[in-house]
Amino acid sequence: MTLKERYEGVIGWFSENRPVAESELHYGDPFELLVAVILSAQCTDKRVNMTTPALFARFPNAFALADAEVGEIYQLIKSISYPNNKAKHLSAMARKLVQDFGGVVPEEGELLQTLPGVGRKTANVVKAVAFGCPAMPVDTHVFRVAARIGLVKGAKTPLETEKQLVRHIPRELLSKAHHWLILHGRYVCTARNPKCGECGIMNYCKHYSEKNH
Repeated sequence: MTLKERYEGVIGWFSENRPVAESELHYGDPFELLVAVILSAQCTDKRVNMTTPALFARFPNAFALADAEVGEIYQLIKSISYPNNKAKHLSAMARKLVQDFGGVVPEEGELLQTLPGVGRKTANVVKAVAFGCPAMPVDTHVFRVAARIGLVKGAKTPLETEKQLVRHIPRELLSKAHHWLILHGRYVCTARNPKCGECGIMNYCKHYSEKNH
């Protein structure tokens, strides 16, 4: 199977069977999404969604969060992984957002990455999800699934994975394809015991064909 055929097969199956694929994080605006994505690093979306309602009620925008004590932020997010670091990041991020952008979350990836606690993946998620810009954020699920299926070859870093995926996936499908791969990795193509028997794309999967031949 050529790489082109593999991409066409995978994209075709997901387009037909998962026409709607979106973030499982709960948010009401770009600011809330940015906060939720920062909190979601090494943490489940489910846990983040249990934590953010009280946080957003207390700090509904960047101005409120910028005025907050780090300790107060910490108290509201302490059930999440790495709460100390994340409380500091959120505080610094909100202050910079107010200072440099008038409290408005920017759309451009380069500007987003000037905010504390915001790396390339977080910036890409905000671009793709909040603003509908074509972007391919690579988290652990996307990194693992793309390599396992055979969509990327020899990628050692998330950036290498991102570049290969962006090269082969139609621009208008990038943001949706990001969610296809995440949700597939979360529920079917799991890290330890992938559920190959339940997988709709097994015919296009490099791992599956190698395992069964």
